[in-house]
Amino acid sequence: MDFSKLILLRNKKDLTQRDMAKILNVSKSTYARWETQEEIIPLWHFLNYCEYFKVTMDFVLGLNNVNKYNDFDYTKKLDKSKIGQNIKILRKKRNLTQNDLAKILNTSQSTISAYESGKTLVLTAFVYSLAHEFNMSVDKLCARAKEEDIESSVEVPITVKA
Repeated sequence: MDFSKLILLRNKKDLTQRDMAKILNVSKSTYARWETQEEIIPLWHFLNYCEYFKVTMDFVLGLNNVNKYNDFDYTKKLDKSKIGQNIKILRKKRNLTQNDLAKILNTSQSTISAYESGKTLVLTAFVYSLAHEFNMSVDKLCARAKEEDIESSVEVPITVKA
């Protein structure tokens, strides 16, 4: 997973790491660790970052070279239940059990279950892995789509950079 666009977008707006830390309401050292990829930015901070810069999560993650921000609704709060439903729909459309998906993504079946039931907010790395593995949009998986739901978009691939 490549977060180099965090730096690129921040520099384009002539912002410092301290500025971004204030915007995202975290410490400068926490923000710096996200840019250096020592830590992965939590999904809700990542969503706020994307909203601030008016870019899609797919664009920042390098899953799509075109920023289609206007196709998504970043004003919606993250809904871990909806994201969990989307993961379950994706899994079932691929005829996978929770164990199958857990093996593909190198995690446990209980983690998949916790995500699907909406008990736990999915990790950024996990949604990236799902999107990359199944050639789909992180933004759609995280219920950012304005009109379309995940069921109608599962089979529509996005452009993935090699």
